[in-house]
Amino acid sequence: MSLPLEGLSAIVTGAGRGLGRAEALELARLGAAVVVNDYGQPGRDGSGEASAAPAEEVAAEIRAAGGRAVAHLGDVSDFETARALVDLAVAEFGKLDVLVNNAGILRDRMVFSMSEDEWDSVVRVHLKGHFNTTHFAAVHWRNRSKAGETDVYGRIVNTSSEAFLAGSAGQPNYAAAKGGIVGLTTSSALALARYGVTANAICPRARTRMTEDVFAGFGEPGEGELDPLSPDHVAPLVGYLASPAAAGVNGQLLVVHGGMVAVVDRPKVSAKFDTAKETFTYEELDSLLTPHYASRPAGETFAATEVLGLKRG
Repeated sequence: MSLPLEGLSAIVTGAGRGLGRAEALELARLGAAVVVNDYGQPGRDGSGEASAAPAEEVAAEIRAAGGRAVAHLGDVSDFETARALVDLAVAEFGKLDVLVNNAGILRDRMVFSMSEDEWDSVVRVHLKGHFNTTHFAAVHWRNRSKAGETDVYGRIVNTSSEAFLAGSAGQPNYAAAKGGIVGLTTSSALALARYGVTANAICPRARTRMTEDVFAGFGEPGEGELDPLSPDHVAPLVGYLASPAAAGVNGQLLVVHGGMVAVVDRPKVSAKFDTAKETFTYEELDSLLTPHYASRPAGETFAATEVLGLKRG
């Protein structure tokens, strides 16, 4: 019996630790050959010396289990590095079939305290990093299609966050980047469908190096129990979205954690007002919108823990 991803090749960025590691191992378990990308810096804010060790260790773990994997040290926020990453997958495995964008950093600060560099660095790694790899993967798939291949197979799985859905007071850079990733995903889904490519995004909840303080005290597992915020709960969804079974899933956003997957609808209009005359006046808008918002429940911008549905353990 063949495995779901047998014969396919994949890139997973930021795969040296945490979510990316779990995703790379899952794709390999399902039969894919994997390029394990990681810049290997020790600080979750992108600080410290780059190191090939995290990516090499995960690639070695895949090979030890009988799979195929190569490591790639590189910062995907650099355009040419992203090109080299896609080129490596093609050189090693003949083609690229799956791209999982996971690499990211955190530089948290309230908007009134955030520096320009703290903003730029997070947006660069998350949003530009997603674009860079998506661009070169899309070029690869489009060129193959234009060369006459009738069975081009492409899957993109991007990593967003509920920080963009619910807001995150101390993460304006991160929330903005994650919202941008959803826009990039839906645009890519529309543009690439004709070439046999799907693009989807996930909002994972997982206890990793990036989120250890965010989730401290929440959903702590009992002795011998699997952590409900383990990355192992997220990786199977990535494996599914990378598979032929998900051919009909495109341009979607899914929240995933601890045995739960939620499909997020596109925003819907909750109320609509029409002017009584040719155009609105300030007074008319005041008479319509002020009562509307006054009648809504207080605190509709929920605290992060309420949105996540988590409880301190």
